[in-house]
Amino acid sequence: MISPRIVRMKKAKSSTRRSTTAKRNIAPTPKTVDDYLATVPEPARSTLQRVRAAIRSAMPAEATEIISYGIPAFNYKRPLVWFAAFSNHCSLFPGASAIKQFKNELKGYKTSKGTIHFPVDKPLPAALVKKMVKMRLAEKTQKKQR
Repeated sequence: MISPRIVRMKKAKSSTRRSTTAKRNIAPTPKTVDDYLATVPEPARSTLQRVRAAIRSAMPAEATEIISYGIPAFNYKRPLVWFAAFSNHCSLFPGASAIKQFKNELKGYKTSKGTIHFPVDKPLPAALVKKMVKMRLAEKTQKKQR
């Protein structure tokens, strides 16, 4: 019977190790929504600015803009609605309940459980965005009262 030989590898010296972010060339996470939008190319930037304005108009004055999960979000006691740009589409993340409630109005858009995809050069209708935001606000207020 042949005895197995265990070979131990030496650790690399700390000076030769590279961080994982250096290997992947990842941009730092933006600190503000304006920082995020500054990194988004046109026409997606203009599209997201219109979506942002529609969300802002439906949110209470106390609501704030934050970066959550690396993308812009609106916070009112907790994050309620997110939006982002990707290479070939933009997305709104209003949550599964909003998509379920407005599924008939979203027929022309690709949706998943909590996401709506729309073209980079054509924002979602502002009226629809406002209705979804108001629905999310009412939903969160109702849950708090229970």
